Amino acid sequence: MKFTLSWLKDHLETDATLDQITEKLTALGLEVEGVEDRSKELAPFRVAQVVSAEKHPDADKLRVLTVDTGSEKLQVVCGAPNARAGMKGVFAPVGTYVPGSDITLKKGVIRGVESNGMMCSERELKLSEEHNGIIDLPEDAPVGVPFADYAGLGDPVIDINLTPDRADCAGVRGIARDLAAAGLGRLKPLTEGRLDATPVPGSFKSPIGVEIEAPDACPYYVGRYFRGVKNGPSPKWLQDKLTAIGLRPISILVDITNYITFDVSRPLHAFDADKVTGGIVVRLAREGETLPALNGKEYALDPSMTVIADHERAEALGGIIGGETSGCTEVTTNVFLEAAIFDTVRTAQTGRKLGVESDARYRLERGVDPAAVVEGIERATRLILDLCGGEASEIVIAGAEPSWRRSLTLRPGRVKTLGGVDLPRDEQLRILTDLGFAIEGEDDDGSLHVGVPSWRADVHGEADLVEEVLRVHGFDAIPATPLPRETVLARPALSLKQRRVMLAKRTLAGRGLSEAVTWSFLASPVADLFGGVADGLRLVNPISSDLDVMRPSILPNLIQAAGRNADRGYADAGLFEVGPAFRSPAPDGQDTVAAGIRAGNAVPRHWAVKARAVDLFDAKADALAVLEAAGAPTANLQVTTDAPGWYHPGRSGVLRLGPTVMARFGEIHPSVLETLGVKGPLVGFEVLLDAVPLPKKKGGTAKPMLQLSPFQPVERDFAFVVDRDVETDKIVRAARGGDKALVREVSVFDIYQGPGVEDGRKSVAISVTYQPTDRTLTDEEIEAVGQKIVASVIKATGGSLRG
Repeated sequence: MKFTLSWLKDHLETDATLDQITEKLTALGLEVEGVEDRSKELAPFRVAQVVSAEKHPDADKLRVLTVDTGSEKLQVVCGAPNARAGMKGVFAPVGTYVPGSDITLKKGVIRGVESNGMMCSERELKLSEEHNGIIDLPEDAPVGVPFADYAGLGDPVIDINLTPDRADCAGVRGIARDLAAAGLGRLKPLTEGRLDATPVPGSFKSPIGVEIEAPDACPYYVGRYFRGVKNGPSPKWLQDKLTAIGLRPISILVDITNYITFDVSRPLHAFDADKVTGGIVVRLAREGETLPALNGKEYALDPSMTVIADHERAEALGGIIGGETSGCTEVTTNVFLEAAIFDTVRTAQTGRKLGVESDARYRLERGVDPAAVVEGIERATRLILDLCGGEASEIVIAGAEPSWRRSLTLRPGRVKTLGGVDLPRDEQLRILTDLGFAIEGEDDDGSLHVGVPSWRADVHGEADLVEEVLRVHGFDAIPATPLPRETVLARPALSLKQRRVMLAKRTLAGRGLSEAVTWSFLASPVADLFGGVADGLRLVNPISSDLDVMRPSILPNLIQAAGRNADRGYADAGLFEVGPAFRSPAPDGQDTVAAGIRAGNAVPRHWAVKARAVDLFDAKADALAVLEAAGAPTANLQVTTDAPGWYHPGRSGVLRLGPTVMARFGEIHPSVLETLGVKGPLVGFEVLLDAVPLPKKKGGTAKPMLQLSPFQPVERDFAFVVDRDVETDKIVRAARGGDKALVREVSVFDIYQGPGVEDGRKSVAISVTYQPTDRTLTDEEIEAVGQKIVASVIKATGGSLRG
């Protein structure tokens, strides 16, 4: 929302400086995005008159001008084709910095002729891209005055960022009202000067009637007929206001509607009445109906859209944009002016569906003041009659003003208990009254009955009233109060589940992976490769056509990122992300997942190290490291081969704790990589952090005491011959269970198939470490433990000890 300082002062009588105003606006929640003040930049530029223009003696395309600056006459060499005697333009003296050219003017000699300053084009002053000639001002432009003052460019332009709930501040008056309540001036009544909204009696009955066929889409429509008007360029004051905020002046009638739209947030639309057949009908669009709009585009309409039609065709999209057919032009003499209330949801949906952004839609989809419809017509009536002449008809009204009156209860003490500020009751009343709220009564206990003004559709309860008082009084006045400490020792701010996210990130970063942050969205075809999604996870309004579903897995984003890296010459990639993956739209359908991929070589190429490609064991090690950091009982995990379909069926696995899936890992299926356009080998893993069980608080939450044994550990190797389909994990688990008190570690160091081993069988060699804690083991005890381990493995696998 943009407005100038002088425009604000049309509504606000104030002596506050620009800095005070912008600071207070941000404090009120109307955050100032920026202030454009060109008065200093354009201060040296003056309106000047060309007294004479003679041909340069040594250049056909140059002229030697004598320029009257108001205080002196100077000689200037100029190459503009439109430079001529008698014209008025913009002069820059020597020493002036020209923003559009990024130069500082110096006295010079051009082809032997002295030149003192320059006559400027619009591009040199950064007014537009026009540079085919110098600025040609009207004959009545006063010579010698600052050009910024003459053109209205010395007026600072303030740009604020509006939140959707503050629709009342989509007009300058709403902003002025907030500032007045905050003590920065007096809000002028709507009876002063150009603000005058005093009713104008109609001198005849409108020949155009209004009928509402869709009251749900448009409950209230007000119109007025004008005859004998004279359309044309707007007066300078009106053009300057619109130009300053980036609007292009078009004609008096159109500019008046734009002015009131920004002035009081009351969108209006003017029809050329002679182009309207019959009367106005507010209805829903018909199937196959089209509308050539004022922006030069033609839109295909459907029955979900509101149109303003005559008895033949649609003439405008209700609340969004007018039609070209009935638009006002220079020859317009009869006008029908519209002001209406449109359904906010339907307006927003129509604008979004058609991709139309307009100032009217911006306000009407947020909700405008339902009690100011007639007031807007009356203000426009006075301006039209003053600037265009003619006569105004009686007002035409269809429908009824929507119900907006409501009364809320405010207990003054709640400002302190809810907001933390002990504010006197009288000051609370003053703030609410200045904001337009009405104090309608008081109960015996001091509670106030507060009437909500029509323009504050966002205020619905006592907490909203407290917020209004706090906002205007100043949020910075709320004292900083520490939270009460319920225990002697401070409790951690993060829960264990939250800490697991950070632990997972640190662990994976420590293993050489780089963190990636990707979208939580995917393209539907990609999501189908990773199990697909439920209908509830398809986005109704995606930010991009290829990001239309919530991601069922983080892996596809990481895989595609690795592919982009490979395309740029970085084939060896290691990426991870810890974030959400989505199973369903239900509240419990979101999982916190630590996922990662490795691509290319597992180790950099080096003369002393044999290069190898990444494999599933790299991914398994990453997954186990994350589970270990998260506190999972990794020693009790089982490995199964039922990984999802996006993994290679023979080179993947699932880590389980009983029936609970803790992680998945393995090579990514070649067909998935081919579809995504990524070259392998590429391995990945997904750790389901939410599945890691929380620790049982037996004996408190402290870590157990470290116990080191002073006795010598013993290592023994065993080789077993088992069937080829027996998993090595089964051997390891069985060996570990042979003697749980003494067996510290079991690892596989060799797997062999070939001569010496029967077909369909394999030899698996393991290393077992015994660690006694109370004595040194004797040979007999060592032998007994070995026999227990052999018996346990044979029983679990049906194998035999290899001789």
